[in-house]
Amino acid sequence: MITDTMSTLGFDFSETQRMVAASAKEFAEQHIRPYVMDWDESQTFPLEVFKKAGEMGFMGVLVPEQYGGSGLGYHEYVAIIEEISKVDPSIGLSVAAHNSLCTNHILSFGNEEQKQRWLPRLATAEWIGAWGLTEHNTGSDAAGMATTAVKDKDSWILNGAKNFITHGISGDIAVVVARTGEKGDSQGMTAFFVEKGTPGFSSGKKENKLGMRASETAELIFDNCIISDDNRLGEVGAGFVQSMKILDGGRISIGALSLGIAKGAYEAALKYSKERVQFGKPISQFQGISFKLAEMVTEIEASELLLHKAAFLKNEGREMTQWSAMSKMYASEMCVKVANEALQIHGGYGYTKDFPVEKFYRDAKLCTIGEGTTEIQKVVIAKNILK
Repeated sequence: MITDTMSTLGFDFSETQRMVAASAKEFAEQHIRPYVMDWDESQTFPLEVFKKAGEMGFMGVLVPEQYGGSGLGYHEYVAIIEEISKVDPSIGLSVAAHNSLCTNHILSFGNEEQKQRWLPRLATAEWIGAWGLTEHNTGSDAAGMATTAVKDKDSWILNGAKNFITHGISGDIAVVVARTGEKGDSQGMTAFFVEKGTPGFSSGKKENKLGMRASETAELIFDNCIISDDNRLGEVGAGFVQSMKILDGGRISIGALSLGIAKGAYEAALKYSKERVQFGKPISQFQGISFKLAEMVTEIEASELLLHKAAFLKNEGREMTQWSAMSKMYASEMCVKVANEALQIHGGYGYTKDFPVEKFYRDAKLCTIGEGTTEIQKVVIAKNILK
Protein backbone atom coordinates (compact mmCIF):
# COMPACT_ATOMS: atom_id res chain seq x y z
CA MET A 1 0.00 0.00 0.00
CA ILE A 2 2.75 2.45 0.93
CA THR A 3 4.88 1.52 -2.08
CA ASP A 4 1.88 1.80 -4.40
CA THR A 5 1.01 5.24 -3.05
CA MET A 6 4.55 6.56 -3.19
CA SER A 7 5.12 5.36 -6.75
CA THR A 8 2.22 7.46 -8.04
CA LEU A 9 2.36 10.42 -5.68
CA GLY A 10 2.37 13.81 -7.35
CA PHE A 11 1.10 17.27 -6.50
CA ASP A 12 1.49 19.29 -9.67
CA PHE A 13 -1.23 19.82 -12.25
CA SER A 14 -0.31 18.96 -15.82
CA GLU A 15 -0.21 21.71 -18.41
CA THR A 16 -3.62 20.57 -19.70
CA GLN A 17 -5.11 20.67 -16.21
CA ARG A 18 -3.76 24.17 -15.61
CA MET A 19 -5.16 25.38 -18.93
CA VAL A 20 -8.56 23.85 -18.18
CA ALA A 21 -8.66 25.50 -14.75
CA ALA A 22 -7.64 28.87 -16.21
CA SER A 23 -10.32 28.57 -18.89
CA ALA A 24 -13.00 27.80 -16.30
CA LYS A 25 -11.87 30.71 -14.14
CA GLU A 26 -12.02 33.14 -17.07
CA PHE A 27 -15.44 31.82 -18.06
CA ALA A 28 -16.78 32.33 -14.54
CA GLU A 29 -15.41 35.85 -14.26
CA GLN A 30 -16.81 36.92 -17.63
CA HIS A 31 -20.15 35.14 -17.84
CA ILE A 32 -21.17 34.52 -14.23
CA ARG A 33 -19.76 37.01 -11.70
CA PRO A 34 -21.61 40.13 -12.98
CA TYR A 35 -24.99 38.44 -12.52
CA VAL A 36 -24.59 36.32 -9.39
CA MET A 37 -26.83 38.26 -7.03
CA ASP A 38 -29.45 39.05 -9.67
CA TRP A 39 -29.88 35.35 -10.38
CA ASP A 40 -29.88 34.55 -6.68
CA GLU A 41 -32.54 37.11 -5.76
CA SER A 42 -34.85 36.12 -8.63
CA GLN A 43 -34.07 32.37 -8.55
CA THR A 44 -33.30 32.59 -12.25
CA PHE A 45 -31.91 29.51 -13.94
CA PRO A 46 -29.67 31.18 -16.57
CA LEU A 47 -30.03 28.70 -19.41
CA GLU A 48 -27.93 30.81 -21.78
CA VAL A 49 -24.91 30.48 -19.49
CA PHE A 50 -25.08 26.70 -19.66
CA LYS A 51 -25.28 26.89 -23.45
CA LYS A 52 -22.05 28.91 -23.37
CA ALA A 53 -20.55 26.41 -20.96
CA GLY A 54 -21.42 23.73 -23.50
CA GLU A 55 -19.50 25.62 -26.16
CA MET A 56 -16.50 25.65 -23.83
CA GLY A 57 -16.70 21.90 -23.28
CA PHE A 58 -17.73 22.19 -19.63
CA MET A 59 -21.00 20.27 -20.02
CA GLY A 60 -19.42 17.11 -21.38
CA VAL A 61 -16.15 17.05 -19.48
CA LEU A 62 -15.98 13.27 -19.03
CA VAL A 63 -17.65 12.36 -22.34
CA PRO A 64 -15.24 10.92 -24.95
CA GLU A 65 -14.57 13.05 -27.99
CA GLN A 66 -16.27 10.50 -30.26
CA TYR A 67 -19.57 11.52 -28.63
CA GLY A 68 -18.87 15.25 -28.81
CA GLY A 69 -17.39 15.61 -25.35
CA SER A 70 -14.12 16.97 -24.01
CA GLY A 71 -12.68 13.54 -23.20
CA LEU A 72 -11.07 14.74 -19.97
CA GLY A 73 -10.60 13.05 -16.60
CA TYR A 74 -11.70 13.67 -13.04
CA HIS A 75 -8.80 15.96 -12.10
CA GLU A 76 -9.84 18.39 -14.85
CA TYR A 77 -13.47 17.93 -13.88
CA VAL A 78 -12.74 18.85 -10.25
CA ALA A 79 -10.86 21.95 -11.41
CA ILE A 80 -13.77 23.13 -13.59
CA ILE A 81 -16.40 22.68 -10.87
CA GLU A 82 -14.10 24.30 -8.29
CA GLU A 83 -13.35 27.41 -10.37
CA ILE A 84 -17.00 27.99 -11.28
CA SER A 85 -18.13 27.41 -7.69
CA LYS A 86 -15.64 29.96 -6.35
CA VAL A 87 -17.74 32.54 -8.19
CA ASP A 88 -21.25 31.05 -7.96
CA PRO A 89 -21.82 27.67 -6.31
CA SER A 90 -25.32 27.37 -7.75
CA ILE A 91 -23.93 27.38 -11.29
CA GLY A 92 -21.25 24.92 -10.20
CA LEU A 93 -23.95 22.66 -8.78
CA SER A 94 -25.91 22.60 -12.04
CA VAL A 95 -22.81 21.95 -14.15
CA ALA A 96 -21.91 19.11 -11.77
CA ALA A 97 -25.39 17.56 -11.81
CA HIS A 98 -25.58 17.68 -15.59
CA ASN A 99 -22.16 16.06 -16.00
CA SER A 100 -21.97 13.47 -13.25
CA LEU A 101 -25.57 12.32 -12.96
CA CYS A 102 -27.68 12.35 -16.12
CA THR A 103 -24.88 12.44 -18.69
CA ASN A 104 -22.62 10.04 -16.82
CA HIS A 105 -25.45 7.55 -16.29
CA ILE A 106 -26.03 7.32 -20.03
CA LEU A 107 -22.29 7.20 -20.69
CA SER A 108 -21.76 4.45 -18.11
CA PHE A 109 -24.77 2.23 -18.74
CA GLY A 110 -26.33 3.16 -22.07
CA ASN A 111 -25.96 0.98 -25.14
CA GLU A 112 -24.14 2.30 -28.19
CA GLU A 113 -27.31 3.53 -29.90
CA GLN A 114 -28.34 5.44 -26.77
CA LYS A 115 -24.90 6.98 -26.40
CA GLN A 116 -24.83 8.07 -30.03
CA ARG A 117 -28.31 9.52 -29.72
CA TRP A 118 -28.02 11.49 -26.49
CA LEU A 119 -24.43 12.17 -25.49
CA PRO A 120 -23.64 14.67 -28.28
CA ARG A 121 -26.70 16.71 -27.30
CA LEU A 122 -25.85 16.61 -23.60
CA ALA A 123 -22.11 17.21 -24.02
CA THR A 124 -22.72 20.42 -25.95
CA ALA A 125 -25.64 21.55 -23.74
CA GLU A 126 -27.97 21.46 -26.70
CA TRP A 127 -30.01 19.54 -24.15
CA ILE A 128 -29.88 19.91 -20.35
CA GLY A 129 -30.02 16.74 -18.29
CA ALA A 130 -31.84 15.82 -15.07
CA TRP A 131 -31.53 12.74 -12.85
CA GLY A 132 -34.37 11.36 -10.77
CA LEU A 133 -33.77 9.11 -7.78
CA THR A 134 -35.02 10.99 -4.68
CA GLU A 135 -38.70 10.98 -3.73
CA HIS A 136 -40.76 12.75 -1.09
CA ASN A 137 -40.66 9.84 1.36
CA THR A 138 -37.43 8.19 0.23
CA GLY A 139 -34.38 10.40 0.54
CA SER A 140 -31.59 8.23 1.88
CA ASP A 141 -33.85 5.14 1.64
CA ALA A 142 -33.81 4.96 -2.16
CA ALA A 143 -34.78 1.28 -2.18
CA GLY A 144 -38.14 2.24 -0.70
CA MET A 145 -39.17 4.34 -3.69
CA ALA A 146 -42.82 4.44 -4.71
CA THR A 147 -42.46 5.44 -8.38
CA THR A 148 -43.24 2.38 -10.49
CA ALA A 149 -42.56 1.20 -14.02
CA VAL A 150 -44.89 -1.58 -15.22
CA LYS A 151 -44.07 -3.55 -18.36
CA ASP A 152 -46.75 -3.58 -21.08
CA LYS A 153 -45.58 -5.51 -24.13
CA ASP A 154 -42.73 -3.43 -25.61
CA SER A 155 -43.45 -0.41 -23.40
CA TRP A 156 -43.27 0.68 -19.78
CA ILE A 157 -45.88 2.70 -17.89
CA LEU A 158 -44.40 5.06 -15.28
CA ASN A 159 -46.38 6.42 -12.33
CA GLY A 160 -45.17 8.43 -9.36
CA ALA A 161 -43.08 11.50 -8.60
CA LYS A 162 -39.50 12.51 -7.89
CA ASN A 163 -38.51 15.56 -5.88
CA PHE A 164 -35.50 17.79 -5.27
CA ILE A 165 -34.51 17.20 -8.90
CA THR A 166 -31.93 19.57 -10.38
CA HIS A 167 -33.26 20.88 -13.72
CA GLY A 168 -36.66 19.35 -13.02
CA ILE A 169 -38.34 22.01 -15.16
CA SER A 170 -35.70 23.05 -17.69
CA GLY A 171 -34.21 19.61 -18.31
CA ASP A 172 -34.73 18.23 -21.83
CA ILE A 173 -34.13 14.64 -20.75
CA ALA A 174 -34.21 12.89 -17.41
CA VAL A 175 -32.68 9.62 -16.29
CA VAL A 176 -35.23 8.18 -13.87
CA VAL A 177 -34.96 5.19 -11.57
CA ALA A 178 -38.29 3.45 -10.98
CA ARG A 179 -39.42 0.39 -9.09
CA THR A 180 -39.94 -2.67 -11.33
CA GLY A 181 -39.98 -5.21 -8.48
CA GLU A 182 -40.83 -5.36 -4.81
CA LYS A 183 -40.37 -2.30 -2.60
CA GLY A 184 -37.12 -2.50 -0.65
CA ASP A 185 -35.52 -4.95 -3.09
CA SER A 186 -32.21 -3.56 -4.36
CA GLN A 187 -32.66 -5.72 -7.46
CA GLY A 188 -36.16 -4.35 -8.04
CA MET A 189 -35.37 -0.99 -9.65
CA THR A 190 -34.61 -0.07 -13.25
CA ALA A 191 -33.27 3.07 -14.94
CA PHE A 192 -34.98 4.75 -17.89
CA PHE A 193 -34.55 7.97 -19.79
CA VAL A 194 -37.59 10.11 -20.44
CA GLU A 195 -37.67 13.01 -22.87
CA LYS A 196 -39.37 16.30 -22.13
CA GLY A 197 -42.72 16.44 -23.88
CA THR A 198 -43.50 12.75 -23.43
CA PRO A 199 -47.23 12.46 -22.61
CA GLY A 200 -47.74 11.89 -18.90
CA PHE A 201 -44.38 13.41 -17.98
CA SER A 202 -44.49 16.87 -16.38
CA SER A 203 -42.79 19.15 -13.90
CA GLY A 204 -44.21 20.05 -10.53
CA LYS A 205 -43.36 22.43 -7.73
CA LYS A 206 -40.19 24.51 -8.00
CA GLU A 207 -38.50 24.68 -4.61
CA ASN A 208 -37.93 28.08 -2.95
CA LYS A 209 -34.51 27.43 -1.43
CA LEU A 210 -32.22 28.90 1.19
CA GLY A 211 -29.23 28.79 -1.16
CA MET A 212 -28.15 27.51 -4.57
CA ARG A 213 -31.06 29.58 -5.84
CA ALA A 214 -29.91 29.87 -9.46
CA SER A 215 -29.77 26.09 -9.70
CA GLU A 216 -33.28 24.96 -10.51
CA THR A 217 -34.81 22.32 -8.23
CA ALA A 218 -38.27 20.88 -8.89
CA GLU A 219 -40.50 17.82 -8.96
CA LEU A 220 -40.81 15.32 -11.80
CA ILE A 221 -44.31 13.83 -12.16
CA PHE A 222 -45.27 10.67 -14.03
CA ASP A 223 -48.96 10.04 -14.71
CA ASN A 224 -49.38 6.93 -16.88
CA CYS A 225 -46.29 8.01 -18.78
CA ILE A 226 -45.66 5.47 -21.53
CA ILE A 227 -42.13 4.97 -22.85
CA SER A 228 -40.57 2.40 -25.14
CA ASP A 229 -38.41 -0.42 -23.83
CA ASP A 230 -35.70 1.24 -25.94
CA ASN A 231 -35.63 3.91 -23.22
CA ARG A 232 -34.41 1.41 -20.64
CA LEU A 233 -30.81 1.87 -19.47
CA GLY A 234 -29.16 -1.48 -18.83
CA GLU A 235 -30.81 -4.59 -17.49
CA VAL A 236 -34.13 -4.74 -15.70
CA GLY A 237 -33.43 -4.65 -11.97
CA ALA A 238 -30.01 -3.00 -12.30
CA GLY A 239 -31.13 0.56 -11.58
CA PHE A 240 -30.20 0.70 -7.91
CA VAL A 241 -26.71 -0.72 -8.41
CA GLN A 242 -26.19 1.67 -11.33
CA SER A 243 -27.28 4.60 -9.17
CA MET A 244 -24.86 3.74 -6.38
CA LYS A 245 -22.00 3.67 -8.90
CA ILE A 246 -23.11 6.99 -10.37
CA LEU A 247 -23.18 8.48 -6.88
CA ASP A 248 -19.55 7.46 -6.35
CA GLY A 249 -18.60 9.95 -9.06
CA GLY A 250 -21.28 12.37 -7.92
CA ARG A 251 -19.66 12.59 -4.51
CA ILE A 252 -16.48 13.81 -6.18
CA SER A 253 -18.66 16.46 -7.82
CA ILE A 254 -20.04 17.66 -4.50
CA GLY A 255 -16.54 17.55 -3.03
CA ALA A 256 -15.35 19.83 -5.85
CA LEU A 257 -18.35 22.10 -5.32
CA SER A 258 -17.55 22.26 -1.61
CA LEU A 259 -13.90 23.01 -2.33
CA GLY A 260 -14.88 25.89 -4.60
CA ILE A 261 -17.20 27.35 -1.98
CA ALA A 262 -14.53 27.10 0.71
CA LYS A 263 -11.88 28.72 -1.46
CA GLY A 264 -14.22 31.50 -2.52
CA ALA A 265 -15.20 32.23 1.07
CA TYR A 266 -11.61 32.01 2.33
CA GLU A 267 -10.25 34.32 -0.37
CA ALA A 268 -12.98 36.86 0.38
CA ALA A 269 -12.20 36.68 4.11
CA LEU A 270 -8.46 36.98 3.56
CA LYS A 271 -8.91 40.05 1.37
CA TYR A 272 -11.31 41.68 3.81
CA SER A 273 -9.08 40.97 6.81
CA LYS A 274 -6.20 42.80 5.15
CA GLU A 275 -8.36 45.82 4.31
CA ARG A 276 -10.47 46.16 7.44
CA VAL A 277 -8.66 48.35 10.00
CA GLN A 278 -9.53 48.31 13.70
CA PHE A 279 -7.51 49.75 16.58
CA GLY A 280 -5.04 51.17 14.09
CA LYS A 281 -4.13 48.01 12.16
CA PRO A 282 -5.65 45.46 9.74
CA ILE A 283 -7.66 42.83 11.58
CA SER A 284 -5.55 40.12 9.90
CA GLN A 285 -2.80 41.09 12.34
CA PHE A 286 -4.88 40.09 15.34
CA GLN A 287 -4.23 36.53 16.46
CA GLY A 288 -7.92 35.75 16.75
CA ILE A 289 -8.38 36.43 13.02
CA SER A 290 -5.04 35.08 11.77
CA PHE A 291 -5.63 31.77 13.55
CA LYS A 292 -9.03 31.46 11.89
CA LEU A 293 -7.41 32.00 8.50
CA ALA A 294 -4.68 29.49 9.29
CA GLU A 295 -7.21 26.79 10.17
CA MET A 296 -9.32 27.58 7.12
CA VAL A 297 -6.50 27.27 4.61
CA THR A 298 -5.15 24.10 6.23
CA GLU A 299 -8.50 22.34 6.06
CA ILE A 300 -8.97 23.49 2.46
CA GLU A 301 -5.61 21.97 1.52
CA ALA A 302 -6.43 18.71 3.29
CA SER A 303 -9.77 18.50 1.53
CA GLU A 304 -8.19 19.14 -1.86
CA LEU A 305 -5.67 16.34 -1.39
CA LEU A 306 -8.38 13.87 -0.35
CA LEU A 307 -10.57 14.90 -3.27
CA HIS A 308 -7.81 14.45 -5.85
CA LYS A 309 -6.97 11.03 -4.43
CA ALA A 310 -10.56 10.00 -5.09
CA ALA A 311 -10.30 11.54 -8.58
CA PHE A 312 -7.08 9.60 -9.22
CA LEU A 313 -8.69 6.29 -8.21
CA LYS A 314 -11.73 7.04 -10.37
CA ASN A 315 -9.54 7.81 -13.39
CA GLU A 316 -7.67 4.53 -12.84
CA GLY A 317 -10.89 2.55 -12.68
CA ARG A 318 -10.04 1.34 -9.19
CA GLU A 319 -12.32 0.80 -6.20
CA MET A 320 -13.00 4.24 -4.76
CA THR A 321 -16.35 4.17 -2.98
CA GLN A 322 -14.73 4.72 0.42
CA TRP A 323 -12.55 7.54 -0.88
CA SER A 324 -15.35 9.36 -2.69
CA ALA A 325 -17.47 9.17 0.47
CA MET A 326 -14.60 10.44 2.63
CA SER A 327 -13.78 13.28 0.25
CA LYS A 328 -17.41 14.34 0.00
CA MET A 329 -18.01 14.13 3.74
CA TYR A 330 -14.88 16.03 4.70
CA ALA A 331 -15.13 18.69 2.00
CA SER A 332 -18.81 19.42 2.62
CA GLU A 333 -18.44 19.78 6.36
CA MET A 334 -15.26 21.79 5.85
CA CYS A 335 -16.93 24.26 3.48
CA VAL A 336 -19.74 24.92 5.95
CA LYS A 337 -17.16 25.66 8.65
CA VAL A 338 -15.05 27.88 6.38
CA ALA A 339 -18.08 29.81 5.14
CA ASN A 340 -19.17 30.37 8.73
CA GLU A 341 -15.73 31.62 9.76
CA ALA A 342 -15.51 33.84 6.69
CA LEU A 343 -18.79 35.48 7.63
CA GLN A 344 -17.56 35.90 11.22
CA ILE A 345 -14.40 37.62 10.02
CA HIS A 346 -16.55 40.08 8.06
CA GLY A 347 -18.59 40.85 11.19
CA GLY A 348 -21.78 42.79 10.53
CA TYR A 349 -20.86 43.36 6.89
CA GLY A 350 -20.79 39.61 6.33
CA TYR A 351 -24.45 39.47 7.24
CA THR A 352 -25.34 41.79 4.37
CA LYS A 353 -25.69 41.00 0.68
CA ASP A 354 -23.05 43.58 -0.17
CA PHE A 355 -20.31 41.00 0.45
CA PRO A 356 -20.04 37.54 -1.13
CA VAL A 357 -19.66 35.55 2.09
CA GLU A 358 -23.37 35.84 2.88
CA LYS A 359 -24.16 33.80 -0.23
CA PHE A 360 -21.35 31.29 0.33
CA TYR A 361 -22.78 30.78 3.83
CA ARG A 362 -26.25 30.02 2.45
CA ASP A 363 -25.01 27.87 -0.42
CA ALA A 364 -22.61 25.77 1.64
CA LYS A 365 -25.17 23.83 3.67
CA LEU A 366 -26.56 22.00 0.65
CA CYS A 367 -23.23 20.21 0.26
CA THR A 368 -23.73 18.26 3.50
CA ILE A 369 -27.14 17.06 2.25
CA GLY A 370 -27.10 16.54 -1.53
CA GLU A 371 -26.02 13.23 -3.09
CA GLY A 372 -25.92 11.54 0.29
CA THR A 373 -25.96 13.29 3.66
CA THR A 374 -22.92 13.40 5.91
CA GLU A 375 -24.54 10.66 7.97
CA ILE A 376 -24.91 8.42 4.91
CA GLN A 377 -21.27 9.01 3.99
CA LYS A 378 -20.30 7.75 7.44
CA VAL A 379 -22.41 4.62 6.85
CA VAL A 380 -20.64 4.03 3.51
CA ILE A 381 -17.18 4.57 5.01
CA ALA A 382 -17.91 2.35 8.01
CA LYS A 383 -19.18 -0.48 5.78
CA ASN A 384 -15.99 -0.34 3.73
CA ILE A 385 -13.55 -0.28 6.62
CA LEU A 386 -15.41 -3.04 8.48
CA LYS A 387 -15.54 -5.49 5.58
